[in-house]
Amino acid sequence: MQRREFITLVGGAAGAWPLAVRAQQPSGRPLIALLSPLSAATATRNIAGLRNGLRDLGLVEGRNIFLALRFAGGMAERMPALARELIDLKPDVLIAAPESSLAAVRALTTTVPILTIWLRDPVLTGTVESIAHPGQNVTGTWIAGDDGLVGKRLELLKEAVPGVMRVALFVNAADLTDKTMIDLATNAAPALGLTLTVIQLRDAAGIEAAFATAARDGAQALFVSQGPFFNTHRAELAERAQRARLPAIYGFREFAFAGGMMSYGPSLPAVYQSLPLWSRRSSLKARSRAICQSRCRPASSWLSTSKPPTRSISISLKRS
Repeated sequence: MQRREFITLVGGAAGAWPLAVRAQQPSGRPLIALLSPLSAATATRNIAGLRNGLRDLGLVEGRNIFLALRFAGGMAERMPALARELIDLKPDVLIAAPESSLAAVRALTTTVPILTIWLRDPVLTGTVESIAHPGQNVTGTWIAGDDGLVGKRLELLKEAVPGVMRVALFVNAADLTDKTMIDLATNAAPALGLTLTVIQLRDAAGIEAAFATAARDGAQALFVSQGPFFNTHRAELAERAQRARLPAIYGFREFAFAGGMMSYGPSLPAVYQSLPLWSRRSSLKARSRAICQSRCRPASSWLSTSKPPTRSISISLKRS
């Protein structure tokens, strides 16, 4: 992958746009915007990964590119206003991940090139037409690779906690990222002999009540969604699970780093670091661009990872 390919992505694609759009950046430096559902503090390592990936290509913020970052702090209701702020800046490329960020920006533009990170099959969720031809102005990577990842986490939890039968599932049904988690987990649980209790949280004030509900329902273990709300509050969730002596499994590796018992999934900073490397074609003008799945490396796709995101089991030494 060459530096000039990403420059073409953020600069060459904009070259075909009206002068009024490009005039937003008088220096001629490309503007890369990012909308995150996390808090700025929680997303620190993700943004560091993105900057490292850009630096690997010789692209340095303030020198030859600009970055515009917005963070929703785990509050989905803030996303539309933040998305509008970024669209008004007329960025050359907009990174909107995961699905909740994507929904906010897609409601406002059909022309700004958008990169995203899907946690679930983007075809099944209706956000693209197909893997090979997403259509419109959106493309990205599907880091889960398959919906069996949720079942694998339940399987690992059962292996780590012998005799477990009742599991509390923490989700935020108000968030698009979490809505599909309920179906995936409840479909996978019976084959493992597990009974799930779905407990919904919408804000940090409900965390204590959620653990009280789990205890009242006799939960023997905890499965925490990997949505933005839970990622933002991962340290508090890990601490409360430990205090309740409730074994828990999480999605991203960062949950285990925050003190969660175990996680199974990729490292988000590594995924963000790979973002600048995904450009394989010379522009975003074409309406058909391929999505890179973590389980494949299509040779001719517009996006490609140098190697698939690695899934790993992480166990916190604080709990082991």
